[in-house]
Amino acid sequence: MTNSRFSSLSRRSFLQASTAASAALALRMVTEPMLAFGAAPAHPAEAVRINANENPLGPCTAAREAVIAVTPRSSRYLMDATDALEKQFARSVGVTDEQVSIFAGSTEPLVFTVREFCSPSASYVTADPGFEGGMFAAERAKARVVKVPLTKTYAHDVKAMLAAAPDAGVFYICNPNNPTGTLTSHSDIEYLVENKPKNAIVMVDEAYIHFSDAPTAIDLVKAGKDVIVLRTFSKLYGMAGLRCGFAIARPDLLEKVHGYGGFNFMPVTAVAAATASLNDANLLAERKQINTRVRTATFQWLDSNGYKYIPSEANFFLLDTRHGAKEVIDAMAKKGVVIGRVWPAMPTYSRVTVGTAEEMAQFEDAFGKVMKGSAAG
Repeated sequence: MTNSRFSSLSRRSFLQASTAASAALALRMVTEPMLAFGAAPAHPAEAVRINANENPLGPCTAAREAVIAVTPRSSRYLMDATDALEKQFARSVGVTDEQVSIFAGSTEPLVFTVREFCSPSASYVTADPGFEGGMFAAERAKARVVKVPLTKTYAHDVKAMLAAAPDAGVFYICNPNNPTGTLTSHSDIEYLVENKPKNAIVMVDEAYIHFSDAPTAIDLVKAGKDVIVLRTFSKLYGMAGLRCGFAIARPDLLEKVHGYGGFNFMPVTAVAAATASLNDANLLAERKQINTRVRTATFQWLDSNGYKYIPSEANFFLLDTRHGAKEVIDAMAKKGVVIGRVWPAMPTYSRVTVGTAEEMAQFEDAFGKVMKGSAAG
């Protein structure tokens, strides 16, 4: 079948490009589950795990049914289904087919972008605290990693980021930010785009945007700016174990991203589940409402008991343990609740994922007991 779209062509042409294939084989990626579970203490199999920003609701019913239906055909690559999903996703976010490229999650385009645009002479600039995946990729590229503290309201300090790295290759904005769950205004992102060094890329990771009311940065892609927006089905859509994500950018930028990392065929189960999820017109609003309700109830409990946290617009939040957070993390695990890792910039804080109402009730019970025990000690 002849297909003139960029991403379809790049998939086929990549198979013939041995140099690109060698680069992909040499690549090492650091992902959220690697970081989350690598830092997790020993815990019983039945423990509540609220440490990896997973959505406990899992894929929607239609997505689960689609996975079952496609499984007998999983001996085939089903590229037509992948092409159709790319087109469907492009329509859903209001861009052209050529401005979208599909990946098995959003880590691949994040890492590929860093490796393509960062080097010993082109720095990687990120928030502190911030998601670490791009930092590891930049280190492998022998690029300088510039970590800029968040503002007092926990937004990205874009002016400080610009001042800190006039040699920047990539500015990374996660909005809402991982691990704080806080927002950076669209006007600040626009300022960064308009004032960045000429050859730099602004990468906006919108993995958690569906949980918030924040405006997307996709309009900057439509305007032809040097912006790459990342989206994933791992979070609100509950497909972390199925792996589906997208990069949204000008076709020439996507060409460079693929030029470094190439293309690998998508899991057909992920394609089927993502397609079914997009077809559910009510899914986003329903999932967002559920997360907001449980998160709000958790914050009310924390407030009523005098515990501090950073108010979040995502499916996770940073919790002040008042001590070295690692001690509290270990104590929580012994009580059957696994909470998230520590960032060096905020050593008394642990990142807690918003689970189900039942899971958060177990979290509250365990955290209350651990904190009372710490105070008594």
